[in-house]
Amino acid sequence: MLQVWARHPAAGRIWRVNEASRRKRGLAAAAAAGVDGLLLTHGPDLRYLTGFTGSNGALAMAGGRAVLFTDGRYTTQARAEAAPLRVVISKKPAPVAAAEWLLSRGVRACGFDAAQTTVAALERMRRELPASQRRGFFKAADGAIARLREVKDNDEIARMRRAANTGCSLFAIALGVARAGVPEAEVAAQMELAARRAGAENMSFETIVTGGERTALPHGRASMAKLPKRGFCTMDFGVLLDGYCSDMTRTIHLGRATPRERDVYHSVLDAQVAAIAAVKPGATAGEVDEAARGVLRKAGLHKFFTHSTGHGVGLEIHEGPRLAAKQTQVLEPGMVITIEPGAYLPGEFGIRIEDMVLVTETGGDVLTAESSKDLLEL
Repeated sequence: MLQVWARHPAAGRIWRVNEASRRKRGLAAAAAAGVDGLLLTHGPDLRYLTGFTGSNGALAMAGGRAVLFTDGRYTTQARAEAAPLRVVISKKPAPVAAAEWLLSRGVRACGFDAAQTTVAALERMRRELPASQRRGFFKAADGAIARLREVKDNDEIARMRRAANTGCSLFAIALGVARAGVPEAEVAAQMELAARRAGAENMSFETIVTGGERTALPHGRASMAKLPKRGFCTMDFGVLLDGYCSDMTRTIHLGRATPRERDVYHSVLDAQVAAIAAVKPGATAGEVDEAARGVLRKAGLHKFFTHSTGHGVGLEIHEGPRLAAKQTQVLEPGMVITIEPGAYLPGEFGIRIEDMVLVTETGGDVLTAESSKDLLEL
């Protein structure tokens, strides 16, 4: 049983991370989906359930037991990261070896995550089964582990706080670099260099830096375009630290903003603040989305808000829940979500403001609060 002990930075208490208990809950979720075994290959799921971080692996779980299959490249790494879980170094493809083990344990219905398994991979696993057992052995158990991962334990929350704090430090770096005439890519590069120096494994997604009219592109890439003498600059960025992602967006203004630009900025900020205030256990994802969208509707900007209000974040940059119109999923304590409304006026400018928010027992705790959201004019 793998146990990791750590100290909560805020409360000072000690807690235990027990990956075996996560696997137990995973099997319970599988049983609820009508299967008596699970075969998992998605990297973040493997990390969540075993600690293994290699690029090739398959986890088989049935009857209270679990085995991690991988190849010879990861002999030392897998046994160190997943100890004391049994690790099998297989000459066969890891999923095939895992399926054979499940058959040997008497599993009749093996759950797999169809969202993470290609048709080709599924067919290959089926071909390796005895002909008499190919039909009906594999059954989709979509999102069984992904749903467990939506609610973070204390260890995960502590890691995400550290990732969020590191992300906030990058914004301070960006403020020292972003000036008229500096290429967007240079700002992104300096932020990414600082992230590595701070211990990040990687960026959690490709850093977005856009200036001037390009801020109207919600997911515009950092290019060699130079930042304008006067206009907005949007930075959307995050780090991967200790396996967990951060995600935040700040929009600043180079030079003096016009009254209209200030009005739009503050409307987006008001929408973001309203959505954060709506975060609490029992609220639906759609209600939080509407809190932001309603503010922009009153400001006449709703048609320029072209994406959802937010999403879950954790081992992956996009996880459940999805905060969008008419989404009925209920928020639970331990979920970490983004709140990121925006307004994008084609040919003019765009504004997005984003924070990571932990759902607590009483409301929402903003993890990226260290970075100001006031309209900064540089």
